[in-house]
Order: sequence, then structure tokens, then C-alpha cells
Amino acid sequence: MQDEAIRKRVREGYGAIAKSESSCCGSSKSCCSGPSLAEEVSRKIGYNDEEIEGVPEGANLGLGCGNPVALASLEEGETILDLGSGAGFDCFLAANKVGETGKVIGVDMTAEMLEKARNNARNSGYSNVEFRLGEIEHLPVADNSVDVIISNCVINLSPDKATVFNEAFRVLKPGGRLMVSDIVLEGELPDVVRESAAAYVGCISGAVLKKDYLSLIENAGFSEVEVLESEVFPIDCINSDETVIVAIDKLGLSQTEIDGLFMAVESAKIKAVKPV
Repeated sequence: MQDEAIRKRVREGYGAIAKSESSCCGSSKSCCSGPSLAEEVSRKIGYNDEEIEGVPEGANLGLGCGNPVALASLEEGETILDLGSGAGFDCFLAANKVGETGKVIGVDMTAEMLEKARNNARNSGYSNVEFRLGEIEHLPVADNSVDVIISNCVINLSPDKATVFNEAFRVLKPGGRLMVSDIVLEGELPDVVRESAAAYVGCISGAVLKKDYLSLIENAGFSEVEVLESEVFPIDCINSDETVIVAIDKLGLSQTEIDGLFMAVESAKIKAVKPV
């Protein structure tokens, strides 16, 4: 797929999620959907009950693969940027951490998500959160202007991850921190999955090998690049994706073999620093 075709498919897919309020990375046939399951998914990937209950209703769509806010150790007065902010879940958590003297900027390319996030902020009285329309490869943010960048299961969706990390480096202040939760691979995926548009929206086929992901961050100029945690991504959601069904048919693999194949899909929590 060409880069613009990928962005179009991702934009359409997440626009549909915003309208339907279904949760989890994946197609409409995914096993994960509905508010209660969004909360269940969030608990599994590192959010506690206080965090889940401490954001506006409808902000948590269960789309993440980790809790970058907890890992980032945010402080009062800091300026935070969320790449691919969706309905605003992590932004509102960050806003609670940085307080009235701090600021949170969410960037998302999906108009439906942006509308949902802005409504959530307005209806819940968040004055220190701002949502901007834009692509994470072309951030609508000034140079050297943010203290911390967070992102949750979004950079894997970009067809140009190198540019994403270059942009992140540009907008961070010297000494600023990058903290992302994302999908990475420990092994190669079969072509039928890697080339599938549905699997791209489902956070799978856009993922790259973990070592390559870390290299992209280092090549952008970051130092202290480190994987803090990594674990196999919940396979029950992946197995319900229509793309996996196609893979089984085309590759002639048994369900056991497919399960083993997708053990290569990991959720990783990664940190890095922009040198002073």
C-alpha cells in the first residue's frame, strides 16, 4: 500500500471507531467492543481504577497497548504532547498530573476523534488541554516547546516512522523525554498479513521489528533509548480479526501455528531522551 492510502484507511477506520465507540485496535469484528470491555482492556495494559474513573465519560475507547502516562513520571507545570490522542484518554490523565500551570496538547488526524476529544474537554471543564488536527509526521507544534511526548499504540500505524521520530525530536525541549507504548515485533509477519489494510488499522501489519524501532529512535538523535517493559500482546483480540482468518486460509496454517506466529507481536514500553 502507498503511504497516503494507508493514512486514508487508518483515518477511516478510527473515524468509524469514534462513531461506534468500539474499543481495541482492530476491525469492527474484533472481540473487543463496548465501554465495559474498554475498561477491562485498560486494566490489562496498566491503568488502575482511579485512572479509568478519573477521565470524562467516553474518553477511554480501550485503544492502547500500555500506560505511557504512568511511565513518564509527569510533573506539575510541564507541557505534554500526545501523538495520536484519539478521544483524549491519556491527555486527560496527563492534565490531571501537570495541573493548572501545565499544558497538554493532543494531536490526531481523525476529525471524528478530534470532535469527541474536544467535546469531552469542554463538557468536563478541562482548561489545560488542547486538541489539534494534524498528522504525527507533520506536527502542528513549535520547535523545542514540549517537555514530554507520550504516545499509545499509534506510531506503529504510521507508514513513515522515521519522520515521526524526527518530528518528536524537533518539538521536544533539550532534555525532554519521549515515552511510548507501542506494538513491535520479535519476528517477521507473513506477507498476507503485512500487506493487509485491515491488519494495518488493527495495529499489526504496520509494526516493525523491535530492534528496527529502537534504531529509528536513535537515528532521530535521541539518547538513553531503552525498553522498560515488553510482553506478548493479548492474542485473543488478534485471533478474532478478519485478517487472521484470511491468513489461515491462504497459508494453510493450523490455529496452533497461527497462535505461535502471533506470539511475535509484543507490546513494548520505550523511553528516550533528547540530549541537552
